[in-house]
Order: sequence, then structure tokens, then C-alpha cells
Amino acid sequence: MVHKLWRQFPRVQTQLQQLQPYLVDVVTLPNQPIHKRILALLQSGGKLLRPGLFYLFTEFGEQHDEDALRAGAASLELLHVATLIHDDVIDRSPLRRGVTTIHTLYGSRNAVYAGDYLFTVYFNEVMKATHDMAELQLNINSMRDILIGELEQMTLNYKRDVTEDEYFQEISGKTAELFWLSCRQGASLSHSSQAVVDLAGQIGMTIGQAYQILDDILDYDGQSKATKKPVLEDLKSGVYSLPLILAMKGAGQVFKPYLAKKDQMTSDDMVQVQRLVTQYDGVGQAKAKAAELTQQALALIDQLPDQPVKQDLATLTSWLLGRQQ
Repeated sequence: MVHKLWRQFPRVQTQLQQLQPYLVDVVTLPNQPIHKRILALLQSGGKLLRPGLFYLFTEFGEQHDEDALRAGAASLELLHVATLIHDDVIDRSPLRRGVTTIHTLYGSRNAVYAGDYLFTVYFNEVMKATHDMAELQLNINSMRDILIGELEQMTLNYKRDVTEDEYFQEISGKTAELFWLSCRQGASLSHSSQAVVDLAGQIGMTIGQAYQILDDILDYDGQSKATKKPVLEDLKSGVYSLPLILAMKGAGQVFKPYLAKKDQMTSDDMVQVQRLVTQYDGVGQAKAKAAELTQQALALIDQLPDQPVKQDLATLTSWLLGRQQ
């Protein structure tokens, strides 16, 4: 079932409903236990936000080859899920979208191979969507930047003096790049004007940054039942995200006794850090930054051609700011 947020966008809802069985069909892994876990992840109620944004931006173009566009939308979700599987191995996450993670059931080695397998399916779908070498190269570059972003996180783990600039550089590659690709590729594969294609990329990058900040806020301010993953997951893994970075400004010594323990932090330690992040307004400041980025995205959307989908994009972007999961 497609996430309820798409009910207010009936055209995209229908496209995503058709995309879901297609995603299941293109995953044909002989290893049945791993195959079933991948399908469970694909069917477990993700928002399909990236293919949804892709479809919204296709409405600015003149080319509407349904098969090619479906393959383009599928490629984005497959790339996203592949990175989630790898993330869960790195973060040792027991749950993803309410589903037990592959590495928890079958070990890290098999989970890494499962993610790698989805990378191959991703590229296969890209080749169905376009034969334009420039577009193929663009996908290669985006996947490279996403992986570099993930690798850069290693240099920031347990770094108590991590800066806002370092944080934004890391999330721009790790998360926002795929939003950039989703929006830009929707415009490009539908043969929109170059001005719309370029603007779509800017919008995607800005939305992606805001989305990641909100995700990081939920790590301190959310509930596992709503987010469908454990809270304080990043803190446990040594990933110091924006709410903590902002809270530590001028109060680093308060956090030091806890963070100095690194991976030896107890559950009680993490709860105390969570409390301090709220006390020193890290969550509030991060929400303000997300709001600022959302307004930037809305201003960029306002520059798009005057078509009905323009309001849909503005509505969706506004929803991202207020989401609770």
C-alpha cells in the first residue's frame, strides 16, 4: 500500500501504486531467504518519496513514455534501499521500517552482498529508462558522490568538535544527492527545458538537506513506534548530527563526560545526552534551520513554470517540515 501522504496527489499515487509490483518483479535474487527480506523491505511502507518527487517533476516535460519513466522511478527507490541495507550494517541497526534488518538475521557479509545486488538492479533500470550516455554518467557520478558521502562519515565519527560545515558537506553527499538526482532526473527524462532541469536539481538538494535534518531531529525527539526505527541510533554509532552539534556550541564541557566514552556509552548516558540536547536548544535550533531550508526550497519552487504540479510540489515540501516520522 502506498503511503497515505500521496492521497493528496492522486496522479502520483496511481503511478506509485503501479510502481510497487514492478519493484517486486525486477528483484529476482535466487537466494530465497535474502530475496524475501529485500521484498519485505520494499513492501514495508516506505514513503517512496524519491520516486514520488521524480514523478512530480516529469509533469514539467513533454515526454511521457510510461515504461521508461517507471524504470527511472524504480531505479531511484532501488538505489535508496541498497544504501539503507548498507547503512544498517554500518550502524548495526536491528530494525528498518519496522522490519528486522538483513544483517541481524543473516550476518553483515550477506547484507553487504544484498545491497550490492540492488546496485546492479538499479543500473539495469537506469539503462531501461535512458540510452543517453550523459544521463548514464550522471547516475554514475551521483552514486559515487553518495558513497563518498558515506565514507566521509567515518572521519566524523565520535568527533566532538565537528562543525556545521562538515555536517552539511556530509549530508549533501549521503542524503541530499539522491534527492537532487530524483528531482533532476524526473525533469530530464521527461524532456523538460534545461532551465527546469537545473532548477529541479537545486530544489532536490535543498529539500534533501532539510529532510535529513528532520530525520536527525527525530533521532532525539521522535518515538520508535512512529519512526519505525530505534531513537538515538546515530548517537550510539558515534554520528553527531545537527541537534547535538548546535547544542554543544558553548556547552561542550557539559557533554564531554558522556561523549568521551564513545562506544562505551550506556543507555542511561545516551538518555542524558538526549536531555541535554533539548535543554541547550539543539532540537529547536535544528528545527529552525530545517524551516529556513524549507523556505528556500519553496522560493525555488516558485520559480518553476506555472503548472498545477507547482502547487503540489509546494504542498509536499511544506509537509516535510511538519512531519513527525
